[in-house]
Formats: sequence, C-alpha cells, structure tokens
Amino acid sequence: MGEERAVIRSLPSGVPGLDAVVGGGLPEYSFNLIAGGPGSGKTTLAHQIMFANASVERPAVYFTVLGEPTIKMLRYQQLFRFFDPELAASAIQFLNLSAEVLDRDLDEVLQRIVGEVESAKPGLVVVDSFRTIGAQRGSSQRETTLDLDQFVQRLALHLTSWEVTSFLLGEYGEAELRNPVFTVADGILWLSQATDRNSVVRKLQVVKARGRSPMPGLHTFRITDAGLQVFPRIPEQTRKRAPQKRERLSTGVPGLDEMIGGGVIAGDAVMLTGPAGSGKSTVATQFMVAGLAQGETGVIAVFEEYPEEYLARADTRNPDVGKMIRQGKLELIYLRPLDLSVDEALAAILEAVERLGAKRVVIDSLSGFEVALAPTFREDFRESLYRLVGTLTATGVTVFMTAEVAEGFADARFTSEKVSFITDEIIVQRYVEIEGELRRVIAVIKMRGSDHSHEFRTYEVTPRGVVIGDPLTEYDGIITGVPTLRGKPTRAKRSK
Repeated sequence: MGEERAVIRSLPSGVPGLDAVVGGGLPEYSFNLIAGGPGSGKTTLAHQIMFANASVERPAVYFTVLGEPTIKMLRYQQLFRFFDPELAASAIQFLNLSAEVLDRDLDEVLQRIVGEVESAKPGLVVVDSFRTIGAQRGSSQRETTLDLDQFVQRLALHLTSWEVTSFLLGEYGEAELRNPVFTVADGILWLSQATDRNSVVRKLQVVKARGRSPMPGLHTFRITDAGLQVFPRIPEQTRKRAPQKRERLSTGVPGLDEMIGGGVIAGDAVMLTGPAGSGKSTVATQFMVAGLAQGETGVIAVFEEYPEEYLARADTRNPDVGKMIRQGKLELIYLRPLDLSVDEALAAILEAVERLGAKRVVIDSLSGFEVALAPTFREDFRESLYRLVGTLTATGVTVFMTAEVAEGFADARFTSEKVSFITDEIIVQRYVEIEGELRRVIAVIKMRGSDHSHEFRTYEVTPRGVVIGDPLTEYDGIITGVPTLRGKPTRAKRSK
C-alpha cells in the first residue's frame, strides 16, 4: 500500500487567471512576497486577495507602514468592485504602523504586529509596504541590512507558526533577488510594467512557489474597475487535442468546396489571404453562416472594423448574421483596444467559445490583430499566434483566419508575418489583369492531408456573397498578375 501524500489546502486568489498561473491557488499558511515598482498594482492585488478570503470567522489584518495613509488608500481601493464595505467593517482590520517605524526600533514594530495578530487571530495578514520598515532604521547601510535580516527571520517565524496566510509588499528591483526576504518567502509574485515606445503593458511572474507547479514566463494582466485580471500564457502542449472525425465542413461559397476537396476539414486552421477589397471578410462570413445553417454556434473576432459596421455590412448579404447574434448562437467580439496582448485576445475568444459551445471561429484579420498588439508583443507575434491557433484547434474548433497581403504571388509571401506554417489549409486571392480588365482569381495552395484543386479560378463578389467562376485553363503566367492567352504571341519590346 502506498503512503498517502500530504495535501495543502489552496485559497482562491479572487483574481481571474491568477490561480491557474500559480498552479492551483495560494497555499494556505504560506508566507508570500508581492514585489514590484511603484504603481505596478501590489496594493490592489493584496486587497483583491484579502476580500476574496476574509470572513468574520477567519478575519484579515492589513498593516500599512510608511506608504500612503490608511484613509487615503481606502478612498481609492473602495472604487474597485471587489471592495465590500460590510466585509471591511466586520472582517478586516486596517492598522497603520507609521508612528512605530518613525519613533521606535524594529523590535517594537515586531511586537506591535505580534500583539495585533495574537489579539485578532486572523487567517490573513498583509504588511504594506514592507520595504519601508528597513529603510528607516540604522546608522549605516550595514547595520540596516543586519537589522532587517533578523527582523525578516523573526517575522516569518511568527507568521508561519500562527498558521496564517501572509503577504509582504515591497518595492524591489531585479538586482535585489539575493535579499533575505526572497529566501524566507514561500511564494513570490513579481509585478512589472514593460515600456516600449508609447506603450506600457503590465506583466506578472511567479518567481517562486513552494509546493506548486506554476506556469513559467511572464503573464499579461490588466487593472480595471473590477481589479486585476491575469491572462495566462497557455502552452499549447498542455491541452490534449480533441479526437477528430476528419469530417468536411462547407465554406458556404459555391464552387470553393469543390476546389478544396469537399470542404474544410473540421478542427483545422484555415488561412485566407489577399489584397484589400478582394472579399476576404465576405468569404469568412459565408463560412460562419454555413455553420449556423447546420445548427452550429460560432464566434467572430474582428480587429479592423467596429462591430456595428461589420454587422451592418454582413447583414446586407445575409440577414441571418444579426438574427443569430440576437438568438445567442453567434457572438461578435471586438478586439481593438490599445496595448492588446495575444493572451488577452485568446482569453476573450476561449471564453466565448466555451460559453456558446462554438464549433467555428473566425479571426478577421491577422493583419489588424498585429496592429492592435502592444509593440512589446509584436516581436513574438509568430510564437504567440502559434499558441493561439494551437489552443483553439486543440479543443476541436475550426479556425478561419484572414490576412491582408500586398506582395504578388511570385514573392511566395502569403502574410507579412510568415505564419503559414501554423495553418492546415491556405487559400489565396489576388487581382490579375486580363485583356485590360481587373479580375479576381482564387487558388488553393495548401491542404494538409488531402488532395485539392490546383487551378486558378475567377470569382465575383456579388450582393449575396462570393461566387466561384470558371478556371483560367487557357491562360499562362497568371502568377505574374498579367496572364497571356495560351498560343497568343507576346508583344516584342521595341529596341532603342
């Protein structure tokens, strides 16, 4: 018989996305450090955790040191939706230690903390800001460091022996990771703000988590009127791919299903590329409407148009789009905020997919998506897009993406991001000149695991949508953009 493993109860953080990042919640009775620069969100994070866990039976004590006065801190914290005035009055005690720090030594500061904790018998303790305690004492830097080392050790011993979950807030730089407080802490959450040109993005890293398996890397987070929300970097390989039946899904475009061998393969990632005005969004909408007609649900994420404009244009060709949105079978997500992150977009799309049980997702377009990203994320756009598409298709969702390109076929560049490797199927559109007239042509250049047409075919964008026409079998040089009729002599260049 195997020995039973010890289990440490986890406390919910109350912060969307954070529990997944730290590996399943905050360990009860752990001694934690929340570190970061001024304005990074330390105080708000501590309050959000505290209000999610404090109760009359297991109250919380919040010590403020030399930061802002308690009354000023609460004036702003009460604006967040997680702030509960009744809970603050009954289960949370706010105490200011400024006088003790300014007028007395660290021993008396510790005794004040010890006395208050033993009296209140709390479940949670927060000290904000812990760094300022050490900054005020000592006649020299060496004496201050020694005093602070001893203070940290004794405070940690008290807090862990009391069986309370504690959080110390401090302003630290990355060069200070050797500080004793990092050794003593069971968990370390590091908050930072990445600045790139005019863009500022908030990021969170789990530097240390004893007894947990946290997600590695930096995770984007936002602070809204609801508090912090973390958007985890979801590794594609951690999600098991749903078994696929390899069934074919209609694109809803007459003639296109025939070109791709009977329809799009369910669970694949499809990319449609073409220049501006070639009808990419129209094809994407037809693909979604075809699924709705079969009783499926879907999600459309738009980046280049406001949702009202997108819906009005789609409704002119198919009134079912607006009807399905009103019936809750189709959701239109507008993702064009400033400083967007890929993980934030993925979280919004996944949430809608799970809520609707969606089978089809349209991303219109990748070009607009990249522009909407904060500059700090554009360098990793290829890797981030790989995770986004991989996560969606792993759930069995069929993803249809559009991308605008300006290069010709001869350049063999189908998107400026060079992300064709993440797709299972690629369909390209372009303009060509035939007998002095601008014509649209379409071709299938990639169909993973399936045969497909190798023809160039014309198509028209009609009031009812895109309709595929005849193949251009009698022309040569279509890829150049200026095809010639087979057998027709080319005009010789005049010599100078």
